[in-house]
Amino acid sequence: MKWKLLLSLSVSTLLTAEIPQEYPFKGIETIPIAKTVFKQVSRSGNERIVDLSGKDFILVSVREVGSDGRFYAVDSDGTVWWSGPVTSGAPQFKSPSGIFPIIQKKRYHMSTVFPDPSGINNMNYMMKFTERGHALHEGSVDWMSHGCIHIDPKDVPAIYRWSTFKTKVVITRHTYMPYAKEDLRRIYGTK
Repeated sequence: MKWKLLLSLSVSTLLTAEIPQEYPFKGIETIPIAKTVFKQVSRSGNERIVDLSGKDFILVSVREVGSDGRFYAVDSDGTVWWSGPVTSGAPQFKSPSGIFPIIQKKRYHMSTVFPDPSGINNMNYMMKFTERGHALHEGSVDWMSHGCIHIDPKDVPAIYRWSTFKTKVVITRHTYMPYAKEDLRRIYGTK
């Protein structure tokens, strides 16, 4: 029992140490301007460029007007190697825009804020990216969420296994397809 507590404390310390302050959460609009380069605009109008070249990231273009309603898994060499449909937060629970680290991963998980009445885990393959509980996880891509990103059950296991605590999550309300389409043609053909 003592070793479980020590392991828990070590993991907790590791997780909190992974949260970089250079990716603030509040009031940021994130706009793709190249395959691995993003412009972030704060509510006050301040702008900065974030270059994720050489890093693995999962880009989510949320399901809103001007967006794709898709996720894109991008390897450190800049190749989009997997993509699939997503749903995001309903209007009253909008998913945040920004660039975030994955701060917790859990294969089987039940939401503490919105638990499933059946008692069945409702956030499996959970990859949490904000302290407020926003996460990528398995879910229906037919209905909107409480702010999380639902990834189709056929896609999420591969993304979960591939991602690490160094993988960034990029949430945007803009299309990413112009930067991904050549890779997607190679992967999925011309359909």
